[in-house]
Amino acid sequence: MSTFTIILEFFRDVLKQPALLMGIMALIGLVALKRPMFKVMTGTLKPILGYLMLGAGADFIVTNLTPLGKMIEEGFHITGVVPNNEAIVSVAQKVLGIETMSILVAGLVINLLIARFTKYKYVFLTGHHSFFMACLLSAVLGASGMKGVELILIGGFILGAWSAISPAIGQKYTLKVTDGDEIAMGHFGSLGYYLSAWVGKFAGKPEESTEKMEVPEQWGFLRDTTISTALTMMIFYLIAAFAAGPSYVTTLAGEMSPFLFAIMSALKFAVGVTIVYAGVRMILGDLIPAFQGIATKIIPNAIPAVDCAVFFTYAPTAVVIGFISSFIGGIIGMLLLGTAGGVLIIPGLVPHFFCGATAGIYGNATGGRRGAALGAFVNGLAITFLPAFLLPVLGQLGFQNTTFGDADFGFLGILLGKAYDAVGPAGIYILVAILVIVLVIPNYIKTKAHAINNVQG
Repeated sequence: MSTFTIILEFFRDVLKQPALLMGIMALIGLVALKRPMFKVMTGTLKPILGYLMLGAGADFIVTNLTPLGKMIEEGFHITGVVPNNEAIVSVAQKVLGIETMSILVAGLVINLLIARFTKYKYVFLTGHHSFFMACLLSAVLGASGMKGVELILIGGFILGAWSAISPAIGQKYTLKVTDGDEIAMGHFGSLGYYLSAWVGKFAGKPEESTEKMEVPEQWGFLRDTTISTALTMMIFYLIAAFAAGPSYVTTLAGEMSPFLFAIMSALKFAVGVTIVYAGVRMILGDLIPAFQGIATKIIPNAIPAVDCAVFFTYAPTAVVIGFISSFIGGIIGMLLLGTAGGVLIIPGLVPHFFCGATAGIYGNATGGRRGAALGAFVNGLAITFLPAFLLPVLGQLGFQNTTFGDADFGFLGILLGKAYDAVGPAGIYILVAILVIVLVIPNYIKTKAHAINNVQG
């Protein structure tokens, strides 16, 4: 292995680590602000450690969701395709590793250039999702016949452009969620969240927030997010364990009593959520102030686009409501696909938790508790049907028993695939041209307005 390859792989691995990306951005911002060295050090490390804490909590959640998913499949006799980003990416790397890595690097550079020179000031910091999207693009563009430099440049541009445009599409909703905190959604389930917020407007009133729900005094302990999450998930796990039967659950539990295993898994899930909240608070406490340096000195008015879990602390009750509602939507979507004779998309607990919870938060911001429930339900339908329609577009990856799970992957993949089916490679270039126009128009309008004001002045 050459030295160049080793260096390239090192940088690829750095770009795949959102914790390091956040740390690098914080470092650049603090240096630009000319902060003392000790503040630079602590301000750089805290976002890194906070994101690692968030990641540890997320891993804990995923680990304890896995047996729940298996018990549901066994207990209710469900077989089909399970959407899971990590699973399909691990398969794809065996055939698309170089293409994915190259698109990832190109996409990050293009995102920064767009943030610097256009009105789209969003810097996408969720590195692992950039990596997933690079993988999707390499698969879809490769299946359309592109290869080599053409595939890398087109894929890199689409990745960089969508990294800047997708936060902008729903920033008006994000500001409602954060009550004005200058962060943006940096997660490729974003279209599902914005759809939830749009649906939420018609479902209820934002002042009827999930966080203002009146709870009788004897039930006041449910205000504690960790307690309410634990109790809710215990019900889920025990129902799944009873449906699967003690003999099957024992294969997962080992020497532990099967129903005690279900209870302990639910409690560990709640602990994972609490760890995520703690990590988020550490990230926001230092990343946003440090980003002022980037916003004022390097990329004027830059806004950090961050992982969906960062938004969990803004409406913790909506997190639970969103997860449950999205999962119900996934079940109904699966039944509808089965009735229509399509591929069964089994509700994946991981996308329905993270994406469903975030959809609940966005629905709550525009429509209160009704918005949280209905918006997340619609999100659940979306992340069931989109993966089903995406499967034929993925080329050789479409034969695997998994697919990408979040809304943006399905939307972009299907759009690119249908454009190619309609008019061949020209269809993809037309979509690229549309992205260029979307990026350029705001700058053009601003320039024309400035010119008119000068003439009038």
